[in-house]
Amino acid sequence: MNIVIPDDYQNMVPQLACYEMLAGHQITIYQQPAADENELVERLKDADCVVAIRERVEFTRSLIARLPKLRQIALVGRHAASIDYAACTEHGVAVTSGISGSHYAPAEFTVALMMAARRNVVGEAIAMRAGAWPSTLSHRLRGSNLGIYGLGKIGELVAQAGVGLGMNILIWGRAGSLAKAAKLGYEPAASREDFFERSDVLTLHLRLNPDTRHTVTPEDLACMKPTSLLINTARAELIAPGALVAALNAGRPGYAAVDVYEQEPVVNGDHPLLKMPNVLCAPHLAWAEWETFELYFGEAFEQIVKFCNGGELRLANPEVKPRRP
Repeated sequence: MNIVIPDDYQNMVPQLACYEMLAGHQITIYQQPAADENELVERLKDADCVVAIRERVEFTRSLIARLPKLRQIALVGRHAASIDYAACTEHGVAVTSGISGSHYAPAEFTVALMMAARRNVVGEAIAMRAGAWPSTLSHRLRGSNLGIYGLGKIGELVAQAGVGLGMNILIWGRAGSLAKAAKLGYEPAASREDFFERSDVLTLHLRLNPDTRHTVTPEDLACMKPTSLLINTARAELIAPGALVAALNAGRPGYAAVDVYEQEPVVNGDHPLLKMPNVLCAPHLAWAEWETFELYFGEAFEQIVKFCNGGELRLANPEVKPRRP
């Protein structure tokens, strides 16, 4: 098959051991994102299969309609809100997905951001490399309140790390998260306002869907302390557009550590958060480690092989009638 892999920003895919699974296929890899839909169509027009790296490409109804040769979208991961599944089904495009979830990598990275941002690690290290010997005062984690919005598998791992650091765990989310918090011995917040007011470090661990999109409002952020830190390694769209920048400018919360953005990749420093000294920005690194990449891409490539060989598929759009080679 003719396989296209768009938006491999790090040029990592050919370095993965699982890449050998695609031997014998014609493969084209793009590192830089397409400028618009027309350029994207030009890149994908001859593809039988496109490997969708998470949500880096938005597969709209318009785009799908302009790719008549497309038979399969091999999703890296389990679900992507950026794919119009109904349009894929109507055009006979099989969307295959992974089955595994790597919760350790994003949990570890969340804790890394928390410690780095709370203790001023990055700013101090950069200043020292430039020849200075600064000594800013930072905030201790022990004894502070770690607010976790969404106690799923990632949130639970972050909570465990917080306990190990001597933090008090405060939980908010749906009924399931609050019930799980009580079962595990964590404190459910008395209310949404109570959660945002009391959290010294507040981290988001929600799956992005129509119910959670823009769930964090300007009013929520205005409740936070001037000394508090908000961490987002989940999805930028969980926060109302522009709300975080405005809140940081208003001083509540006082700090942020962010790994996700509405438009990615962010290049040439073109984002308002990058201009704020009280914000630690990372380029969507939470999932970017070897074990996770081998797992996620391996499952995507395995589905391509099965698609070609008539094997059973893990379909995200099970109603589709696949147009196999």
